[in-house]
Amino acid sequence: MLIDMVNRGRWAQHPELLLARSRNGVIRVADLESEDMSSSTIYARCLPGGPWQRPLPGIVLLHNTEPKPEELVNAALLYSGAESMLTGVAACRLHGLRPAALPKGDDLHMLIPHERKVRSTGFVTMERTTRFPEPRMMGDVPAAPLVRATTDAVRRLRASGPVEEVLIEAIQSGRCAPQALLQELNRGTQRGTAIPRRLLSNWIDIRSMAESRARTLSLRLPSPPSHWNCKVLDQRGKYLGRPDAWWDDIGLAWEIDSFDFHFRRADYSRTLKRNTRYTASGILVVQTLPSRIRDDPTGVVNELITAHEAASARPRPPVRVVDIDTADAA
Repeated sequence: MLIDMVNRGRWAQHPELLLARSRNGVIRVADLESEDMSSSTIYARCLPGGPWQRPLPGIVLLHNTEPKPEELVNAALLYSGAESMLTGVAACRLHGLRPAALPKGDDLHMLIPHERKVRSTGFVTMERTTRFPEPRMMGDVPAAPLVRATTDAVRRLRASGPVEEVLIEAIQSGRCAPQALLQELNRGTQRGTAIPRRLLSNWIDIRSMAESRARTLSLRLPSPPSHWNCKVLDQRGKYLGRPDAWWDDIGLAWEIDSFDFHFRRADYSRTLKRNTRYTASGILVVQTLPSRIRDDPTGVVNELITAHEAASARPRPPVRVVDIDTADAA
């Protein structure tokens, strides 16, 4: 009892000693006990009203206020043990994906080597894996690479809307190609992959992902497009372009440019030539970056309405369309 009182006094008088042993204020019970602090003292200090708290089994937070997100991550890493890493939504946040595009919640998804057995509990979900990736250090936090973190995130979602948001955000970051995400899904467990695999299969051509959102947005227009992905020819039959959306009665084109995705910057000069052909033939064209469909849908709708009014006020240009379903695209 005397030794325990001496040790308690030492820790109380020198809290910096505990902080030095901790992971930014988070410490394992085993480490406290290795410093001769009794389990009864640790238990008492973690009771309601005490100076500490226990966010996970065997893990102590060295204060009693609301845990910060980074403290919960550190608690999860200590609970998971050596070689564990953060994945899923929380890892996507660390990689810089916009929180608004990610599901809400404080749950943490951890990857651990397959031979280790640590149970899921509280806010931590453990996943044993034989496909253990090389972690990316995000500060002092080991996290799964963004492609793996993204696929781990969407595998746990059940609705297509949230899955689409996460995938589009990862792709638009410029660090995840649809092919890479689809390959990662196909290599791992097939649980929870039906929705993301279907979406990614449709998005292997990056333009189709933007078009998917554009079609949804077009339903808000008073006059939706008459055609999608049709060939537009001049009166002599010369190819002018293949707009994403087309209003045939007024000769208005809507192009969802791929430049914003960082995949096809070399195509930018081709985009300029296409727009020159449109202008020379009297076609009015609205260009939209994919990110604006996501971030400013109301602004895009207003631009299309204004363009529709302008196109309606001038004679229709002498052009014709050919559906790509009935003709080969140029």
